[in-house]
Amino acid sequence: MPLQATSGAASYDAFGGGVAAEPNYIEDVFSTYLYTGNGSTQTITNNIDLSTKGGLVWTKRRDNTSFNGFFDTIRGATNYIASDNTDAQITNATTLTAFNSNGFSLGADGNVNRNTNAYASWTFRKQPKFFDVVTYTGTGASKTITHSLGSTPGCIITKRTDSSGPWAVGHRGMTSFSYGMYLNTTDAESFQAWFSNVGSTSFDISGSSDLNVNGGIYVAYVFAHNAGGFGLAGTDNVISCGSFTTDGSANATVDLGYEPQLVIAKRTNSTGAWCIQDNMRGFTAKPTSYSANPILFANSSDAEIKTGANTLQMTATGFTTDNISYNASSTYIYIAIRRGPMKVPTSGTSVFSPVAYTGTNVDNRLVNTGIVTDMTMARIRTALSTGSFYTADRLRGDYFIGTAVTDAESTDADSFMTPTVGYGNSFSAMNGFGVGNDATRQLNQSSTSQLSYAFQRAPSFFDEVCYTGTGSATTFNHNLGVVPELMIVKERNGANGWQVYSASLTNTEYLILNTSAGVPASSATRWNSTTPTSTVFSVGTHGATNGSGQNFVNYLFATCAGVSKVGSYTGNGSTQIIDCGFTAGARFVLIKKTSGTGSWYVWDSARGIVSGNDPYLLLNSTAAEVTNTDYIDTYSAGFEISSTAPSEINENGGSFIFFAVS
Repeated sequence: MPLQATSGAASYDAFGGGVAAEPNYIEDVFSTYLYTGNGSTQTITNNIDLSTKGGLVWTKRRDNTSFNGFFDTIRGATNYIASDNTDAQITNATTLTAFNSNGFSLGADGNVNRNTNAYASWTFRKQPKFFDVVTYTGTGASKTITHSLGSTPGCIITKRTDSSGPWAVGHRGMTSFSYGMYLNTTDAESFQAWFSNVGSTSFDISGSSDLNVNGGIYVAYVFAHNAGGFGLAGTDNVISCGSFTTDGSANATVDLGYEPQLVIAKRTNSTGAWCIQDNMRGFTAKPTSYSANPILFANSSDAEIKTGANTLQMTATGFTTDNISYNASSTYIYIAIRRGPMKVPTSGTSVFSPVAYTGTNVDNRLVNTGIVTDMTMARIRTALSTGSFYTADRLRGDYFIGTAVTDAESTDADSFMTPTVGYGNSFSAMNGFGVGNDATRQLNQSSTSQLSYAFQRAPSFFDEVCYTGTGSATTFNHNLGVVPELMIVKERNGANGWQVYSASLTNTEYLILNTSAGVPASSATRWNSTTPTSTVFSVGTHGATNGSGQNFVNYLFATCAGVSKVGSYTGNGSTQIIDCGFTAGARFVLIKKTSGTGSWYVWDSARGIVSGNDPYLLLNSTAAEVTNTDYIDTYSAGFEISSTAPSEINENGGSFIFFAVS
């Protein structure tokens, strides 16, 4: 329902008029969706309304050659053009067969749905200040094309559909809109005079045969640039069309003001491919050692590649070049789209999933969590020799860190983080993560009992930031949207322990995740004696949080109404209720004593939070789970601490912190 004006005040929508409209969010207008072909028919549910709103679906097979198929609602389902060639529109009733209110449907054509093959799809919904699709008939002379973007386009791509013809691209990041490039080639920019008078309601095209043959039928895809229009206030940018220039060492940093989920980049001052990176296939932060992110190419039918690819590295506010495969002293243009979700979750089940599973010893196995998994903590439930919970995440790629040890992050063949079912890395699935059959990590050994905690990043709930230390007190951006109440930091390429910030302590205090110690003596150098804000967190000069040139990961958590609760309590030595504001009880509980020695206890509904015995594990220990104790019990608004709980959980007068998820 539309948001209504209150107290008699005027209320306006994000575009400046009328009664306030429902806010716009990137997850409603754009989706990167990976799927595996079934050789028959299948429906892709990405929650993008194409049937009533309109838009574009771009598909590409990842594990073999196939066309870059563009299907849009203006030309209709089953009609496609391919950006890797100049061919006219082709009609094929077994390709994309329908545009739906929550995605699209596919037929059995091998280019979009070959059995067992891996595919990527990018869906752009028509929306002011984001994207539009228009068609026009050529005149052979200058012509004005109207659009509904509601802002000045940052990029325009046109293609003739009734006959062969090139893909003409105009982009604000080139020398000017008078310059152009071809999406179907690697050519550098050149003066073309294709586009002029590019404005918020229309643009002019010249009489060039590349985009305006008399009587020719054309489609134009129109992309916005930093136009706002999204988020609660209607001011957040979700798409940027810009440029960058690398220095003499091929380094460049691009500040978008947001973390991207998709970047399409092309060199302009010389030849170069149109490179496509996205966070579902693997768009990682700076790794501890170089490993290319997966790349597809808009100008080529080639399969996805990793080795030798032109890769960018993601940051919390944009991206950087990897200074290995980008060219020195060169200019590039890009189209970048913001990572979602932007909506604050209202249900714990949409962003967190505890899963108890049995090992199969089958390599490249998908552990189905039922949610897009951005981070997982997983372990065998029997004793381990090292590692305890292994923590891995989408942003770091195929690397993992043990919570009970100080070891640097690692990646092993056939270990925890290996390619999943399909094609790509361990997080290139829409509903889980991949495990291998490595005997050391023991996360998928035959007939063994296993456990995973899967988290999805979402505002007010959970965020992750990878950063490089400076050695000097500084701040780093995050995208949690609220003040973090719990932060867990680990040096990725060194042996420092896990540093923990808690809002229940002072900003000079810290805990260590891999030990049972209480709060050590105060240290101003961990967090620079500075409380985090809703946009940044601070680190001091300590090597465990900000060693110069070292790489770090920070997991940030907060209280989200009805979803999660970060808090503290004072022990009473007896039964007590912990009210988290939930309605169906906690499905995950973490407790740590801060006033003295106490392990990091975790319980979950996958193994059982019941009125009787509740199995627990320790984040700081390699020991097997304990199953014969009853330390916590069910309570609809959160959880209950039982009278049998030991001093590490409920010492009378003791201080404790907790994190719970509904």
